[in-house]
Amino acid sequence: MSGARGSGARGSGARGFAAFAARRGGRVRGRSFWAAQWADAVEDVWPEGGLLKKGRSFARTGRIGPITVSPGRVAAEVYGGEETYRTRLTLTVLDDDEWDLLWERTAERPAETEALLAGDLPEDLLEAVEDARVRMLPGYGDLDAGCGCDALDHPCGHATALAYQVSWLLDTDPWLLLLIRGRDAREAVEELTSALLMRALAGDDEKDEAYGAGAGDETVSGPAQAPDDSLQRAAYARPATPLPALPPLPDVPAAPEEPLTGIEADPLDRLAADAALRARELLAYVHGFGTAPPGPLDVWQDTVRLAAAHPGPRVAQRLRAGCGRLAEDLDRAAAAWRTGGRAALDVLEHPWTPPAQRTARARTALAAAWETEELPPVDVDGNHWTLTGRGLQLRLGRDGRWYPYRRRGGLWWPAGSPSADPAETLAGLMGLADDM
Repeated sequence: MSGARGSGARGSGARGFAAFAARRGGRVRGRSFWAAQWADAVEDVWPEGGLLKKGRSFARTGRIGPITVSPGRVAAEVYGGEETYRTRLTLTVLDDDEWDLLWERTAERPAETEALLAGDLPEDLLEAVEDARVRMLPGYGDLDAGCGCDALDHPCGHATALAYQVSWLLDTDPWLLLLIRGRDAREAVEELTSALLMRALAGDDEKDEAYGAGAGDETVSGPAQAPDDSLQRAAYARPATPLPALPPLPDVPAAPEEPLTGIEADPLDRLAADAALRARELLAYVHGFGTAPPGPLDVWQDTVRLAAAHPGPRVAQRLRAGCGRLAEDLDRAAAAWRTGGRAALDVLEHPWTPPAQRTARARTALAAAWETEELPPVDVDGNHWTLTGRGLQLRLGRDGRWYPYRRRGGLWWPAGSPSADPAETLAGLMGLADDM
């Protein structure tokens, strides 16, 4: 997986966007201010008329797949006849010093600052960009392209088409321009707010020094002037910035190998693991997974929980005899529970159909992760993604995580811990298969 050019990208993650449908004629450049600025800059860097004409035509065909935008990179799969190519645009990520300078210059402009804090990307921000002498739009030696089509033209028509489709994205979300340079909208607002605070503090220090010098100078005449508190008033008058994002969901807690108290018969270690799983379910609900907080366990779920928490033969034998289900069903359910509790059991037993946008984002994430290795063929059926002919499968849970599965004895068995990244889950699953 290739990295962003530059060293200023922080925790800004990639964002995926569904493919654009085919368009019949009409304007190919984006219509908004920032979209037009982007298109102008691209056409200045790649002035060859024939190449740009090919790109404009291909952009309308609907043959560019979902687009991924990340710091320093825009990527998509392109369908050219019977072949599929990976196409990417790369730009330099601004380093931390450049971002600091940009926010210092922006903080000197009240109108632009107010617009940014309100969630808008003002047109006059370009003046602050010029003052800071940093690049926000593509420039010479800054924008590059790559494509698997091996065309003699550089850039090829696929790459220029992708560049035009970026302007379509900017029509709806101009903040993507900052993400390409290394900052998402939340990080940008936080850094601008910090720059405003430092500017206000510096202003207070200067006023204190001037006031102190005037008080000690016997030649100064006239009444003492009260300090100007307009900056503080302006700071308090600004709209409140949103709270930080919720912490990420923790990994599924594993039961400790040794009892917490050192007494083998003490169930405290199992109770602690159960409480941790329950806490994680509630946190997943707060993150937006599920329409209601998780309720009490039903009889079957509690049976599975006991089988997972007490793998000893005596307990397992009694549970198999009393649950009224096949022993293999309980064993598989307990194995699933150990990987993620109730959410993992739901993945085992209840297939569902995720939204098309989530499926498109997953395809994009998998394609982006396999930069130098061909992605294995995958058959998608609802939330089940099966690797053709390999006996391996990914399942997307309603909690937003991907669960690995392996075919064994004609049944699908849980094969490890889940992950929010389908590429990470797939890599672990293929590594497990290679070790067998």
